[in-house]
Amino acid sequence: MKSWKHLFSGLVLALAASTASAHDQVPGEKQQHPILLKGGTLHTVTQGVMVNTDLLFSGGEIIAMGNQLTLPDNTEVIDIQGQHVYPGLIAMDTTLGLNEIEAVRATRDSEEVGAIHPEVTAHVAFNADSEVIPTVRYNGVAYAQVVPQGQLVMGASSLMQLDGWNADDAIVRAKTGMHVQWPRTYVVDAWWEQRTPEQQREANAKALDTLKQVFVDAKAYYDAKQADQLNAVDVRWEAMLGLFDGSLPLYVHANDVRQLEQALDIAKEYGFQLVLVGAADAWRIKERLAKSQTPVIFEGLFGLPNHNDDGYDQAYRSAGELAAAGVNLALAYPGYWDTRNLAFGVGNAIAYGLNPDKALAMVTLKPAKLLGVGAQLGSLTVGKKASLIVSKGDIFDPLGQDLSAMFINGRKVTLQSRQTELYHKYQKRPE
Repeated sequence: MKSWKHLFSGLVLALAASTASAHDQVPGEKQQHPILLKGGTLHTVTQGVMVNTDLLFSGGEIIAMGNQLTLPDNTEVIDIQGQHVYPGLIAMDTTLGLNEIEAVRATRDSEEVGAIHPEVTAHVAFNADSEVIPTVRYNGVAYAQVVPQGQLVMGASSLMQLDGWNADDAIVRAKTGMHVQWPRTYVVDAWWEQRTPEQQREANAKALDTLKQVFVDAKAYYDAKQADQLNAVDVRWEAMLGLFDGSLPLYVHANDVRQLEQALDIAKEYGFQLVLVGAADAWRIKERLAKSQTPVIFEGLFGLPNHNDDGYDQAYRSAGELAAAGVNLALAYPGYWDTRNLAFGVGNAIAYGLNPDKALAMVTLKPAKLLGVGAQLGSLTVGKKASLIVSKGDIFDPLGQDLSAMFINGRKVTLQSRQTELYHKYQKRPE
């Protein structure tokens, strides 16, 4: 009897977990006829801002932009006078679809056991029915780089579009880069850190040695495979082959300037295509980064000072300073539910000196190029995917942003979510 009670309890918990992580919004249908967005302000990214201009798309692709366009038969005309059209935003470094409810372990699938698992690929665990996804779309995010988490070698990220029936429907690129959490180079004196400073330094050094050995072993495996001298297949090193032939970027998650410099040195030694993620201290080495044109994904848009002697607004100013120095820069707001704040974090950087046009590129075209889809996404360009958003106000203004439409590959995407449903429900509550 006791076992039956345990089984019943387990089934109830499993049902609760699955219910908690499935939304009711139906993905958009494949585009059936041409659509004209008439009279909007087009923020093209690559061709400037086109005021009072029409945009025509068909078959999921943009086919014309301008005025007095010749319309195909059966074209649906949507009047967007006074509204703004942008490419759909691309969120970098997220766990969207991997995490659902922080306090419910059964809804979190972002991290494997152990420190070294390069064979992991994020799209395998992606939940297209996540309740979180519609809330992120509501603020203009159409695509997300989904990244596995971990202590050292985390695995490969995937690019997903955020209106799919399942992972297979949502996947854009299965493998966009290998991700590494760089070992600490500093000592933490927080209340939760029980180790002595000396113990921390020893652990930091050991972790760095372990990571270096991973690169040594993976390179030896690559060389043996090139020479056709492999004795056995190792899925870990198979997953890292692209690092050495240049087909796979290495994303290094690090913030301290010493971590960033270590990563730059090792990437130069091996010839890796390095991308720095987080990069709170990137402003300290902006000249080196600009000279090497190492891509940086800056994430501290609402960040606190990283060091005691940093200015209170250093995190806010950093994006503008890096861009002015010529750093190859993209912007991100890491996490999952909080990724919906991406546009507003960018707006904050604009308020502290970042050029608005460059800012738009940093969450559209720059991420698209880093992810290997720059020819299909990231700008309003004839021939590219019709993945775009329409807003009644400035997309980066928390008070002005008001999305009226989103299209992904020409599919009209609902802007409804659990939050909007609850909002409308309680608007009807009696006084």
